[in-house]
Amino acid sequence: MDQVSEWLKVESLDLEAQGVAHNTEGKVVFIDGALPGELVQVQVGRRKNNWEQGTLTAIRRESAQRVTPGCPHFGLHAGACGGCKMQHLHAGAQVAVKQRVVEDNLWHLGKVKPATLLRPIEGPTWGYRYRARFSVRYVAKKGQVLIGFHERKSRYVADMAVCRVVPPVVSDLLVPLRELIASMAERDRLPQIELAMGDNGAATVIALVLRHLNPLPPDDLAKLRGFAAAHPGVQWWLQPKGPDSVALLDAGGPELAYTLPEFGITMPFKPTDFTQVNPHINGVLVGRALRLLAVQRDERVIDWFCGLGNFTLPLATQAREVLGIEGSEALVERSRANAQRNGLAARTSFVARNLFEMTPALLAADGVADKWLVDPPREGAFALAKAVADIAADPALAPGWTPPRRIVYVSCNPATLARDAGLLVNVAGYRCTAASAVNMFPHTAHVESIAVFDSNASA
Repeated sequence: MDQVSEWLKVESLDLEAQGVAHNTEGKVVFIDGALPGELVQVQVGRRKNNWEQGTLTAIRRESAQRVTPGCPHFGLHAGACGGCKMQHLHAGAQVAVKQRVVEDNLWHLGKVKPATLLRPIEGPTWGYRYRARFSVRYVAKKGQVLIGFHERKSRYVADMAVCRVVPPVVSDLLVPLRELIASMAERDRLPQIELAMGDNGAATVIALVLRHLNPLPPDDLAKLRGFAAAHPGVQWWLQPKGPDSVALLDAGGPELAYTLPEFGITMPFKPTDFTQVNPHINGVLVGRALRLLAVQRDERVIDWFCGLGNFTLPLATQAREVLGIEGSEALVERSRANAQRNGLAARTSFVARNLFEMTPALLAADGVADKWLVDPPREGAFALAKAVADIAADPALAPGWTPPRRIVYVSCNPATLARDAGLLVNVAGYRCTAASAVNMFPHTAHVESIAVFDSNASA
């Protein structure tokens, strides 16, 4: 049976935004809803030999950084939305926590200490989320539809009427969407609506991708069209199978795209393509990455994990040549098309390569580059970093190949960044000259970061 703990002093936050304390037995206690510096009691729900986990029940001494959550669906109670975990912590303090996570991971996991900690990248804390995947559930017993994120620690869909982290125009669609889906014949076979917003400079597009397990009858299609007509900017896409099956319900209308105004670039994309969730932060991040890379007009650059060309094309406005490398042939084709669209085809080239199976020979085959931009998924760039480290240990593995003078690494996982940084610094002979957190997902425990590595040979 769950028991209430003694009063515990919260020491820190972990990567899941849980308070961390120690009880009188010396066990670590992870506490949902607690903040550093608070004196709290906990309803202990899980016990292991070395740790316990529970939920905050009382606060005797409250943190000065505790704030009233901005969303009515946030909380520790049953049914609370699980999309955000840090709304009870002041937004500025959230950024400080994430900066410390980056610093701690680099040191404890990679034995790497940045020479300089840069100011974290931060932006709007509400209405920032241009991408989201809403679960849909028809509750037959109640005759109602739920659309939202999953409940906290549950597979059930939260009963959401608003969402403060998506733009207000999208939040205002949640209740009308519930009514729309409830009116459709296939309502119990529609498990998901994916949001992808674009701003191509001329119009804001709200792309809604409807996952449907059965073909939609004409009446349901007519209802989707009526919804789009009644809500300016909405554009329906249908997904009968996997992501490759996504197609517009009706051709025409404004193009789904985002812009990078600093570089004069427009990036068309499909709603299931990977693009950054937070366009405000993405623009700042691209600008900082390029300034840190300090590319010169006569330099060759490689953009690893290039995706649609989010960094490749801006780099091409500054470098002599940029090679974009991505694992998907389809994405490579899209990148080429985007380079052509933006008049940068002459300075760019793209190849498809399995970046999780890199070797010194494959690395050398892509040629020598002055600088690298690395932007991997959560798994990181271990094979790439290891190939560089292997060549440093045995140059005969890649005769004539020289490492880039500077690497800018954009990460969405501080643990894999730290692992790869350890190889680059402790084996391959680089220095970590700068790093910072990037608050791409305010109010969540998700930590992104950027780090700079300079070759000792270029010192």
